[in-house]
Amino acid sequence: MKNHRFAMSLLAAAVLAACSTLPASDSPLAQARSDYSSAQSDLQIASLAPNELRQAGDSLDKANRASSKGESSVVVDHLAYVTKQQVAIARETAGQKAAELAVANASAERDRVRLDARTRDADTAQRSAEYSQRQSEAAQRSAEYAQRQSEASQRNADASQLRSEASQRSAEASQLSAEASQRQASTERQAANDAQLNTMAARQQTQDAESRSRRLEAQLKEMEAKKTERGMVITLSDVLFDTNRAQLRSGGVRDVQKLADFFKQYPQRNVMIEGFTDSTGSNSSNQDLSDKRAQSVRTALLDKGVGADRITWRGYGEAYPVASNDTAAGRQQNRRVEIVVSDDGGTIAPR
Repeated sequence: MKNHRFAMSLLAAAVLAACSTLPASDSPLAQARSDYSSAQSDLQIASLAPNELRQAGDSLDKANRASSKGESSVVVDHLAYVTKQQVAIARETAGQKAAELAVANASAERDRVRLDARTRDADTAQRSAEYSQRQSEAAQRSAEYAQRQSEASQRNADASQLRSEASQRSAEASQLSAEASQRQASTERQAANDAQLNTMAARQQTQDAESRSRRLEAQLKEMEAKKTERGMVITLSDVLFDTNRAQLRSGGVRDVQKLADFFKQYPQRNVMIEGFTDSTGSNSSNQDLSDKRAQSVRTALLDKGVGADRITWRGYGEAYPVASNDTAAGRQQNRRVEIVVSDDGGTIAPR
């Protein structure tokens, strides 16, 4: 133990002396890592000098952190050198403890040999008695072996029966799997047929929609509808009303009948009725006339069976002229009732 403490003192002095002057090396940190890894894998060092090895590991961690933080090579090399010296201390400590254990083990071995010599004669007598016992036990085991052989034969027969039953179940499972595959194939064929029918139905719906669209356009064209930003607009001219009157003439009634027939065919569409006048007369009289003419058309549509919830109406008087009020022809164009047809969703864009 004195020699061990002396060696530890020498190594510690060497570590302290290295603080001012580190040995030159191409890569001290790499050598320290290698030395520590080698010592760490040595079971003798790990078991007999764990504290010294842990101190070396702490020093190596400091060296690694210093290197990763970009500290100066002097600091990194110093920490690496300290690590190497601590690894050397760990090796020396482990060697010293191993020697001490060897001496202790040798003394114990001598004691064991003497004890073995004293007990050998007693063991011989004991073995003779045990031999007789073993002979008896051997006979017993022979009988037991014969019994086990018989039982094994029975188990083999049982296993053969189980394998036969398993083969039967496997065959049944294969049959069920085949039936399931057939059902799956049938299901897939049915799905394919359904998909084909759905495709045909969708194609038919598209064709029907296109047909309805063409029929709608033809009917609107027949009523001289015009496409605007607000939708399709049908204009009832001033000649369909008596002068300064809101009552529809017979020609106007016929036009309203066409409108009613149209809206009955397309119940998803709504209608906005808007009345307009020219600038002749007062604003109040023009507003009143435009309101009455729009309401007159609304009443006619109601009489023809168009639902009241589908009809809105409003008069604008002399607002929103479509021609100049300076000429008779222009004023006649401005005296009108416009029928705005909604989209398929029943929506009409506001003016």
